[in-house]
Amino acid sequence: MTATRRNLLALSALGAAASFMPRSGQAQDTQHAGDVTPTLGTVTRNTLPQNTTQPGQRFRPPTRIGLGGVPIGNGFAPDTDEDAEAALEAAWASGVRYFDTSPWYGLGLSERRFGHFLHTKPRDEFVLSTKVGRLLTAAPQPSPGTMWQDPSPFTYRYDYSADGVRRSIEDSLQRLGLSRIDIVYIHDLSPENKDMGPRWTTYFDQAAKGAIPALTRMREEGLIKAWGLGINTPQAALRTIKIGDPDIILLATQYSILRHDDALEHTLPALASRGISAVIGAPLNAGYAAGRNRYDYAGTIPAGMPAKREKMNAIARQHGVDLRTAALQFAIANPTVAAVIPGARNAAQMQANARSMEVSIPEAFWNDLKQQKLIARSAPTPPVA
Repeated sequence: MTATRRNLLALSALGAAASFMPRSGQAQDTQHAGDVTPTLGTVTRNTLPQNTTQPGQRFRPPTRIGLGGVPIGNGFAPDTDEDAEAALEAAWASGVRYFDTSPWYGLGLSERRFGHFLHTKPRDEFVLSTKVGRLLTAAPQPSPGTMWQDPSPFTYRYDYSADGVRRSIEDSLQRLGLSRIDIVYIHDLSPENKDMGPRWTTYFDQAAKGAIPALTRMREEGLIKAWGLGINTPQAALRTIKIGDPDIILLATQYSILRHDDALEHTLPALASRGISAVIGAPLNAGYAAGRNRYDYAGTIPAGMPAKREKMNAIARQHGVDLRTAALQFAIANPTVAAVIPGARNAAQMQANARSMEVSIPEAFWNDLKQQKLIARSAPTPPVA
């Protein structure tokens, strides 16, 4: 019996490193390779920052930068199988060993593409997270009105029950072709989710009785290493830590160089007080910090944000860095943050993200941002190498 089959039965019973070295002040044109701003700065190290889970500590991913699966699921624009595979290969070659995906991303497409690559790698050498809360059903046409371009032919429905969680994980294992999932996030319990709005509390009540105890049992049985929530607003996480024992929370769009005050003052301290770490999704606000005319997932750019970004870019140019690099390093500097997971739809984007973690940013850059009130004075910033 295969390991995958054993895990499925157990669940049922429970009910090339970066290829360019930019010179300070000189940009490489990667716009056509994926709409990223190239890194500027001086490379001071050649390895990615690592996590070490200490005895008695809650589980954390091994590398502090991971690969998020939205672009590989055809988020915002279609991606080819070849470019998706190249992005995953570039992540592995750069030393990334944390990969995050979801059934929601491309309606199963992201999971299939991640699994196609990762099933060839030694299973104990990487950490994989996926999500639960939506179940997919094959259909003549995919669900309309999603953000996915050319998604797989599936519709979805919400299910945060214990049975729904087990079914979701079983389905994910089949799409991935892997023997296990390491971290499971309860996905999109948020008033920001247009499918839910104020009804998110009804779905949360279902998760409180179903998903939360089910995932706790799976962790205790050793079927998963950790569980938490993957959310775009903090309300569900703050409720969950009062009634459950999550290990790690994926905060998307909530802690970035462009917007971070609420998470810095409230959400992250609440998690830290219970020994829970955070993974930061959308650290570039869906590409806005990298120069894209797109902010987060809804597409509406907040009032005042273009002027704020331009001021930040002007300071970055003065100090010989680029805002994308600064944004990634800012997100990871908070001690409660275990990892950041920017997306990448091709090798050039992934290489640029990895290289950004190896650049030394002058302390004066951060001081200037704080003096001009562009970032919070209390915000942690990266140490100077």
